[in-house]
Amino acid sequence: MIFETHAHYDDEKFDPDRVELLSHLLRENNIGKIVNVGATFNGCKESIALAEKYDDVYAAIGIHPEEIDEINDDVMEWLAVNSSHPKVVAIGEIGLDYYWVKDEKQREKQRFWFEKQMDLAKNLKIPVIIHSRDAAEDTLYTIKKYNNVHVKGIVHCYSYSKEIAMEYVKMGWYIGVGGVVTFKNAKKLVETVESIPLTSIVLETDCPYMAPVPHRGERNSSMYLSYVAEKIAEIKGITVQEVEKVTYQNALNIYKKANK
Repeated sequence: MIFETHAHYDDEKFDPDRVELLSHLLRENNIGKIVNVGATFNGCKESIALAEKYDDVYAAIGIHPEEIDEINDDVMEWLAVNSSHPKVVAIGEIGLDYYWVKDEKQREKQRFWFEKQMDLAKNLKIPVIIHSRDAAEDTLYTIKKYNNVHVKGIVHCYSYSKEIAMEYVKMGWYIGVGGVVTFKNAKKLVETVESIPLTSIVLETDCPYMAPVPHRGERNSSMYLSYVAEKIAEIKGITVQEVEKVTYQNALNIYKKANK
C-alpha cells in the first residue's frame, strides 16, 4: 500500500467524484492512508471534516504563505485548539513562497507568520509540512532555527538542490517527492532522489495539481502515485514494493497520530 502524504481533496476539482474516491476507489487502487492538507482557513476546516468522515483520511491544518492575509490572532487560536483533534497529524502547509512576491515587506510578512506557525508546532510538539518556492535560504534558516527533537516535518514538493536536501536529511526531516520526478526537466529532483536515503523520502501528489507522466496536465489524484513509486524505484535500482513499504513507514514515523 502507498501512504499519500499530501493531497487537497477539498478542492472543487474533486466535487464530481470525491465521495467515490475517498470511500473506496483509492483503497481499491493500492492507496492506504491519506493526509488532506489545509492551505486556506476554510481548507483547514474542510480537511478536518474529511478526516472525520473517512477512516483513511487525516488532516493537516495551516495557512499557506500565499494566503497569509487570512491570518490573525483568532485564526492562530483556532489552529492551536484544533491541532489537538485526534486526526490532525501536522501543521501545514506553511512556509515561504517568493515566486510572485518581490516586495520585501510582503516577504517579511510571510516570514513573520511562518515563524508564528512554527512556534505553534514547537509548543504543541506536532510536525510541520513546509511549502517553499524560490526561498531556499530563508526556509532552511528558519527550519534550522526551530529544529529540535519535537519539531520535524516534510519539505513538500521539494525543488532545490541535493546539497540542501542533505541538510534537511541530516536534521531528520523528510523530503516530499511527487509527480515532478517523472518530468523530463526534473534533473535536480532526480539527483536529489539518487543522493538521499529512501528512509528520508515520502510520497505525495499535491493533487489535484502536479500529475505525473503519462498524465501530466490532467487532474491529479492519489491513484497516480504508482508512477512516482515506479520512478523512484528506477532511480534507486530497487523494487517498487520496497519503495512503497519504506515510504509508508516513513510517513507513519512523521505522522505519528496516523499509527492509531
